[in-house]
Amino acid sequence: MRSSRLLSILLLLQTRRQLTARELADELEVSLRTIYRDVEALAAAGVPVYADQGRAGGYRLVDGYRTRLTGLTEQEAAALFLVGMPGPAAALGLTAETSAAELKLLAALAPDQRDRAGRLKNRFYLDMPAWYSDAEDSPQLAPVAEAVLHDRRIKVLYRRWEAPREVERTLDPYGLVLKNGSWYVVASASGAVRTYRVSNILDLTVTDEEFTRPPGFDLATVWREHLEEFDQRRFTGTAVVRVSARLVNRRKDVSFPLLVKAIEAAEPAEDGTVTVTVPIESVGNAAAQFIRYGDELEVLAPDEVRAEIRRLATTVAELYPAP
Repeated sequence: MRSSRLLSILLLLQTRRQLTARELADELEVSLRTIYRDVEALAAAGVPVYADQGRAGGYRLVDGYRTRLTGLTEQEAAALFLVGMPGPAAALGLTAETSAAELKLLAALAPDQRDRAGRLKNRFYLDMPAWYSDAEDSPQLAPVAEAVLHDRRIKVLYRRWEAPREVERTLDPYGLVLKNGSWYVVASASGAVRTYRVSNILDLTVTDEEFTRPPGFDLATVWREHLEEFDQRRFTGTAVVRVSARLVNRRKDVSFPLLVKAIEAAEPAEDGTVTVTVPIESVGNAAAQFIRYGDELEVLAPDEVRAEIRRLATTVAELYPAP
């Protein structure tokens, strides 16, 4: 355990340049006293680690010092192969770099580790797009990625859903997110951080202007907050529905996750039916979602959704009159 922790301290200082004892303790989930002892052990072993004093101080390695020791365990090496994403890497223009990194990783492993870690490549595959849809064509992805990596400001012609449909924007691109086969760039425009679909970028110019990222910016946190805000905007109301016992029993086949979640949390009546409340986006969207279940689901409220389902059913019936 201690040798692994010493290596972790060494690699953390090598990659992050300077860390306080408290930051190291929090990262490795140990006490300050343990960090002090470990740093002394590294120094005694000949590692050129020293402490900068003062409020902005911390532990550092002598400039230019690097270790070639990686200390990868068999499980860690296997995990690196598991997280490989050839599709997204190719979309970002990193196919050659990914292959080169894989070869270097294999070369660094012992023969038995190389064989076991390499097995995962042929046993697991990550396919991002959802069923019944292909990955989006995003011709501007590579230049966006280049701007993200080098903190370059970009000017784009962007197609949005509301009028005016095509707008010009100057963006500071902070990061890229891949979700269900679609790429999104999280960027700042006029001081506000927003999310833009890369496939909707019609034209793009990477400028020579560099931008500065906000202190403490974390892409994963910003994306989670975006999803939460999106759900809050998306759901404008609720509907109360009665679900038949037959549909309750085959709820695993239902392709409406919110309805399934509500059914599983409800207490069935004596006849096996359940009455649940489900979030809805709009009257039209809710009617289109619920009508697919026919007489196995009845909307009890609101009346607007009931009226829209009745209109849809009448329209379909008129399209197929009895002979």
